[in-house]
Amino acid sequence: MPRPHRPGAQDEQEALPPVSDYAVIALAGKQYRVREGERLVVDRLHLDEGATFSPEVLAVGDGEGLSDGGSVGATVEEHLLGPKIRIFTYKPKRGERKSRGHRSRLSRVRIDSIGA
Repeated sequence: MPRPHRPGAQDEQEALPPVSDYAVIALAGKQYRVREGERLVVDRLHLDEGATFSPEVLAVGDGEGLSDGGSVGATVEEHLLGPKIRIFTYKPKRGERKSRGHRSRLSRVRIDSIGA
């Protein structure tokens, strides 16, 4: 059964902003697709707050396609702790109860620039 026509459906798609430059970077053992000005929360980096660094760039895209290489500039904004995770285990009829937990150490990173 064909879907009913919604007036302006095509106009909505054309009104979307064009895809700006983006990059795929490897940071703290994971890969992220980032744009300029974006902020990421990643596993703790061994850099001071306010430090500027260049993560490993896997690809750079401009909406047309991907190219190898390029450069990305990033700044460590702050170090923070993730939410507290509580783990409780017990074994019935034995009186065995264990309560553990942890908070992940994280860093907030701002992407300053993406170059081709």
